[in-house]
Amino acid sequence: MSQDEQEIRQLVETWLMATQAGDVEAVLALMSDDVMFMSAGQPPMTGREAFARGLNKVLAENVIESTSEIAEIVVSGDLAYCRTKLTVTITSKHGQLPILRNGDTLSILRKQADGKWRLTRDANMLAAAA
Repeated sequence: MSQDEQEIRQLVETWLMATQAGDVEAVLALMSDDVMFMSAGQPPMTGREAFARGLNKVLAENVIESTSEIAEIVVSGDLAYCRTKLTVTITSKHGQLPILRNGDTLSILRKQADGKWRLTRDANMLAAAA
């Protein structure tokens, strides 16, 4: 496994742990300034600030736990993509039933000037679990 692939795997793991811990700043540090998130039926969400607003809103009332199974990582120069199977459980802090979503994601990462990989585009195809 290449050093770049190891770094991307660590980015994914750090993202999951920081989200569960409610550490929005740590999650934001893993994405580029021009990050874009795409999901079915929604307009693209662009930029760190938009993501932070959405994540803070969800975390105010919930805890998010996720598992990710990396199916594929391909690195080509300063660009890479990562395809995963993602499962997300959103548990209310107020006793409501948890929400379970799962599905595939495709993330594009770019190596920044500082040598670190950052998420730049993410296509999320999660749906309610059956």
